[in-house]
Amino acid sequence: MDERSSEIALIHKAQAQNLKKEQRRQSFWVALMWLFGLITVSILILVVGYVLLKGGSSINWEFLTTPPKGGLSGEGGISTTIGTTFYLVGLTLLIATPLGIGAAMFLIEYAGEQSLGSKFLRSMISVANFAVETLAGIPSIIFGLFGYALFVSTLKFGFSLLSAALAGACLVLPTIIRTTEEALLAVPDDYRRGSLALGATKWQTIYRVVLPASTPGIITGIILSVGRVISETAIFYVTLGGSYHMPTSIMDSGRTLALHLYYLAMDTRAFDKAMGTGAILVVMIILINLLIDFVSRKLTAGVRKVQ
Repeated sequence: MDERSSEIALIHKAQAQNLKKEQRRQSFWVALMWLFGLITVSILILVVGYVLLKGGSSINWEFLTTPPKGGLSGEGGISTTIGTTFYLVGLTLLIATPLGIGAAMFLIEYAGEQSLGSKFLRSMISVANFAVETLAGIPSIIFGLFGYALFVSTLKFGFSLLSAALAGACLVLPTIIRTTEEALLAVPDDYRRGSLALGATKWQTIYRVVLPASTPGIITGIILSVGRVISETAIFYVTLGGSYHMPTSIMDSGRTLALHLYYLAMDTRAFDKAMGTGAILVVMIILINLLIDFVSRKLTAGVRKVQ
């Protein structure tokens, strides 16, 4: 009996030691994750703080409401570049959003069923998915060169908002498609089966059931695309041109905030104005991320209430 008790005691001791080892290992990895998180936050604070600190002194009402002046002086403000940025974002999303959401809806809701009896269709769908993944990894300057060759030169749109928006739409399409696909896949199949069982058609099910439930994810992808368009420079350098005037039509040239920042830093050497423009860009990106979080929370809460 004493020997049996000793064996049990040894087993308990070994288990306690193993538990302590696991707790130490867990504490180590938790501390490491906290360290990585703090480093990431510190880098963010350092970059944002430096830009806002250096650029904040150049920001005033005149800087925000006056247009840039021509030449290499770097004088003037950024009013027309802000307007051009919003025009470009709106036109780009007007082109890319229907295409991206439509492509994702086909790949998720229709392609699987239609490819069951056709090996050719299955191959085409695989090629489409591969193409989307490939497009997502292509540098933006490649889209810019493609936009210059096709829209600016071949189609004779010239350096214009239309050329830049078409090239920008090609750039953000993979983001919209992938985020929409993930949002559609997150909708439970029970929703679809329940709607079909009540007599709804396939399109009615998608339009009235699936899309409303996936709206938070779709909106997130669209807002992420807004941030991408605002922050890009290379693609618009070769498609939008560099006019500092406010465009009056989609065939006019213009200059976005990011492109104006590039000109200020590289051509005019007006680094104080460049830092001020950079500070405005940083604030816009922060506001976009806050908007993503706010919209996602509101829409998710609304979907849960409906459920």
